[in-house]
Amino acid sequence: MSASTGASIQVGGPWFEDFESGQVFDDAPGLTLTEGHAALHQAVAGDRLSLALDAPLCRAVTGSDLPLVHPNLVCDVAIGQSTGPTQRVRGNLFYRGLVLARPVFIGDTLRTRTEVVGLKQNRRRDGAPATGLVALRITTVNQDREEVLDFWRCPMIPLRDPEAETGHSDSFEGFSETLDPSALEAALPGTWRLDLLRDNAPAPHHGDLEAGSTFAIEAGETVSAAPELARLTLNVAMAHTDATSSGRGRRLVYGGHTISVAAAHATRAIPAIATILAWEGCDHLGPVFEGDVLRTELHVEGTRALEQGGLAELRALVTAVHEEGGPEPVLDWRFVALVA
Repeated sequence: MSASTGASIQVGGPWFEDFESGQVFDDAPGLTLTEGHAALHQAVAGDRLSLALDAPLCRAVTGSDLPLVHPNLVCDVAIGQSTGPTQRVRGNLFYRGLVLARPVFIGDTLRTRTEVVGLKQNRRRDGAPATGLVALRITTVNQDREEVLDFWRCPMIPLRDPEAETGHSDSFEGFSETLDPSALEAALPGTWRLDLLRDNAPAPHHGDLEAGSTFAIEAGETVSAAPELARLTLNVAMAHTDATSSGRGRRLVYGGHTISVAAAHATRAIPAIATILAWEGCDHLGPVFEGDVLRTELHVEGTRALEQGGLAELRALVTAVHEEGGPEPVLDWRFVALVA
């Protein structure tokens, strides 16, 4: 349409009625990860993952001349690149089956493809906007077209017409919380020298971890710079930068921000974490707002020894103290860490 006609062209994301199963969105810009991205992400989340902070140690452990990109920054970028079609999101219900197929290093470029694989219109509730659930399969590759991520997420999207009946009623039971064992096995970085990380990281090391143990991280983390993290990771969901579109009259903190704070708490409890390999499941239990104080209780649910170090199945339960009170549960994140 010619701009000379004077017509106004609306720029925004689709409503729930606009989605169809099988739709593909792959027009998000690729993002080359730099030291600037890493520094801002670390400043916002406060993470202490050694291999993403200590370049000489990272070189010795991984064999790469380039610093490791924090796995949560990788996930945040992939999710951010998938938000073009979900700009109107009211909340993200879950992530499933996320496995980091290979590590990402500074200088790598990420590109993401998003496919609609399920649609379910929600039942109407008095006083609440009409919404539906959109199941998305998100696939991210690096500059060499090598797979980095392949997972599902489920945003809730409002309807344009609150009286519309779309007929969408897909079952979401197929989005398993069980990780693919072969994908997890393939993701193990077999050449890393975890013994060198163990020599540099204080206990507990993998051999010290026991299923059933719990770490209560005493220090809370105040959420700040939430819109900046969303912008950094190409996240264009309006609720994170525009309070008038959140449905709550306040900006909603991007869910990956909360997850990254939980990861930071995990590295305080277990400094020998080399990286995070997978998310078995991740459920957002409540909203988080700028200024909230987040606290994490970290549970060890299982361990598996490897030739060097091993895997730890961890569960982070996060609560938030809001301005109006709390604490309230906001996150239940189950993930697999590689520990020296």
